[in-house]
Amino acid sequence: MTSLSNDVLLESRGLTVRFGGLFALNELNIDVRNGEVLGLIGPNGSGKTTFLNVISGVYSASAGKISLGGIDITREKAHNISSYGLSRTFQRSRLCLSLSVFDNIALGAQRTLNNGLWHNVVQRKAFAAEARKIAEEARELLGVFNTALPDKLFDPAISLGMIDRRRVEICRALIGKPKLVLLDEPSAGMTHDETDQVVDEILGIRKSLGGLTIIIVEHEMGLIERVTDRCVVLNYGKKICEGKFRDVAADPVVREAYLGQA
Repeated sequence: MTSLSNDVLLESRGLTVRFGGLFALNELNIDVRNGEVLGLIGPNGSGKTTFLNVISGVYSASAGKISLGGIDITREKAHNISSYGLSRTFQRSRLCLSLSVFDNIALGAQRTLNNGLWHNVVQRKAFAAEARKIAEEARELLGVFNTALPDKLFDPAISLGMIDRRRVEICRALIGKPKLVLLDEPSAGMTHDETDQVVDEILGIRKSLGGLTIIIVEHEMGLIERVTDRCVVLNYGKKICEGKFRDVAADPVVREAYLGQA
């Protein structure tokens, strides 16, 4: 256990990730506050997705420490970290396209299920009741998007367009009632109009699920500007700036990192 301010949900200290002789993250210190939307930005290869991968247990840290809600998760496996209240989406779709929308979303509810496999085999009524509960929650989440998605709950995921597939992935990340959600490039592969829709929908999700903490990695700066409370800028695995979007966007060090000149 570690002592954290009540205002801080996630804390990294000296977080370092090496791939051979390359530092993907280099002694990175980041605090994520309860209830905020934090934007993680920086040039390609700056370490943004690596940070998400290491705090979610996809990669192991070479050095340093990560705490989530006061629990040291530095050496925990991904499924254990999920049980502590962290969920995520990925840059590329991770939907099982041959399964239904419901099946895909239900995969995200595993950590909140009350019963194990054997109980579900022998107690079919209890299992059916739990499945109905998940279906109701899935419809409620899909309803946040103000689309026809709730009516497509049992349609195959392969029948959905790109933006609806992304919506389903976001619902899968939310169904387990996480404390912290990581959104990795939520606008990837979308048109400008679709990106605007995603912005509005993330704002709607935040409003309907008050208290949710979100980290967004995104190249679309219009999205970052509209949805984030604060930004952290990375370059070569180091934090070079943090603050409100308007302040980091005007910082000469950030401009140099993006543009190659001040």
